[in-house]
Amino acid sequence: MTDHCKMARYQLILAYDGARLEGSQRQAGRRRTAQGELEKALRTLGWTGRSVLIAGRTDSGVHADGQSVALDFEWAHSPDDLRAALNANLPEDLSVRGACEVRPDFHPRFDATSRRYRYTLFCDPIRNPVRERFAWRVWPAVGEKLLHEAASVLLGKHDYASFGSPTSANGSTTRTVMSARWSGSAREWQFEVQADAFLYRMVRRLVFVQVLVAQKRLSIEEVRQAVATQTKLRAGLAPAHGLSLIEVTYADQQ
Repeated sequence: MTDHCKMARYQLILAYDGARLEGSQRQAGRRRTAQGELEKALRTLGWTGRSVLIAGRTDSGVHADGQSVALDFEWAHSPDDLRAALNANLPEDLSVRGACEVRPDFHPRFDATSRRYRYTLFCDPIRNPVRERFAWRVWPAVGEKLLHEAASVLLGKHDYASFGSPTSANGSTTRTVMSARWSGSAREWQFEVQADAFLYRMVRRLVFVQVLVAQKRLSIEEVRQAVATQTKLRAGLAPAHGLSLIEVTYADQQ
């Protein structure tokens, strides 16, 4: 613990239940966002900054275990004390899981080398309100072999225009998917995907398309063609509530 205030840049790792949040980023007209709730808690501690920096945008309803945030703050105590003080002032659906001091020019978005998301689904013909808070209920059941085959098609550096929109005007739709795999059993599955960056709603789109394949409503060849030549596929997205941002990685933190 230090005995005087100094301006420093801090990185925070956030976890949040997105069910009652309208996304990660504070926006005009939005009631509750992860950024807005964090900034309110920071101001109770004397933070006077204009805005925190966020690694990745998550939609309304999407959860996070490893959202990365940075801010400049004159704080007289340790990063662990900052974490504890923030958690004492945050609502129950959001917490700071880690805090550390980083270099002054650290940017959680532009310095990131990859992001990792997890999507959870389960197969059941009958509604289950408890499970459906954090997972997508699908029926008919998905086929394991087809899930794995579909995931393997998504790997590599490609133009993923068939699977999402650019995150900025005239932005590139080329991304590098480093890993894409399904794990689970006949009744519950988790899809983990890691890439250098993602298009807008790309993960939910990838999951939706793979479920169509695994339900034999779309062929592997159609997905392969979409990856290779950006051909259009059936419209649709997996619901937001099954998705969570798990980790944002940085070259100097590995």
